[in-house]
Amino acid sequence: MAEIDRNQGLARQIAERLQEDIIAGRLGAAERLPTEADLSQRFGVSQPTVREAMKILAAKKLIRSKRGPKGGVFVSPPSLDVAAQMLQEVTTWLVSLGAVGLPEIVETRRSLGRLCIEAACAHAGREDHQRIETALLALDHAEISDQDFCRLEVEFHQAVAAASPNALLRLVMQMVNQSLIPAANMISFRFRQRDRVVALQRQIFAALLARDAPQACAAFDALIDYQSSVYDLALEARGAQDAGG
Repeated sequence: MAEIDRNQGLARQIAERLQEDIIAGRLGAAERLPTEADLSQRFGVSQPTVREAMKILAAKKLIRSKRGPKGGVFVSPPSLDVAAQMLQEVTTWLVSLGAVGLPEIVETRRSLGRLCIEAACAHAGREDHQRIETALLALDHAEISDQDFCRLEVEFHQAVAAASPNALLRLVMQMVNQSLIPAANMISFRFRQRDRVVALQRQIFAALLARDAPQACAAFDALIDYQSSVYDLALEARGAQDAGG
């Protein structure tokens, strides 16, 4: 095991080491973690530092506390939500470092989004339609902030993905929607026309209600094409600004 770097955040490093143990299966589901005193000795840090590391893991829902004679801190059972959160963190990191470019974001969203559209047309029920419509109606308000518009756009596409019976597809789309849509919107929000985005989403929803997969996919493709053109405008403007000094 690599030594703890005293020049970096100790609690964060300990949390990362324990997270690696959980992911690698060295700490199994529902397994009790060593005590704070044992972890303090293992890593050569104070118990309050270990306690902070536990808080980091608990915030990621990787561990849970149980009281009583048989209590302690335990590894949480596997969860798709937790897995999606971890994938989202990694994807956001890759996007922020430029390891994932806008063309890749566009193509990934198009390919996976079409799968979700087709699944929603085939399997969406009344509750799914209600969730999609709720997000759509909330989007269609000029007074909401850009941040809220982005959040609701994620909710719209996530509601579409949630109608799929494929749990792995839902997991991947949660990561894609919650990581790639905000990353792209950070670049393009000043150039997009909200009315056009909402109009295309209304077309998607209408086709979903009619269970018309080709029409729904066509509307989704139009949305992705429009957003891609907005990204190009934003990047051109950024390039011109950089050239101008």
